[in-house]
Amino acid sequence: MAAFLPQQFDLDAPLFTVTTAARLADMHPQTLRGYDRLGLVVPSRAKGRGRRYTLRDVGRLRHIQALSGEGINLEGIRRILALEAQVEQLQDQATRLLALLQRVDVPVGVRTFTAGPTGQVRMGRHATLSRNLALTTGA
Repeated sequence: MAAFLPQQFDLDAPLFTVTTAARLADMHPQTLRGYDRLGLVVPSRAKGRGRRYTLRDVGRLRHIQALSGEGINLEGIRRILALEAQVEQLQDQATRLLALLQRVDVPVGVRTFTAGPTGQVRMGRHATLSRNLALTTGA
């Protein structure tokens, strides 16, 4: 029988009830329900079966508990979670852009794109950009 490896688990499969997710996150079910009401965690809704939480939700709940334990209030936690989500999206976007650059066979750092005064895009050499930055920043 093959052993299950962590990468084989679907982190987004809605598996856990409120009670089970709360137990896994080491919190009281009412605390979890409160976080749900505040939108800090958003479970899936199963037909006639109520809320179902994922492994990703449980990880998020543990993260919320850790932030709360550091003395951060719920509004601060909400802002931190939003900023972390934004950073993750930007990292994903940067990864996709880097992959795109590699597919079109443009070595990273060799060419840059700049916008002209009317918004047109110009392709230039990295050295040109560095010289222009030095001129405008006084470096």
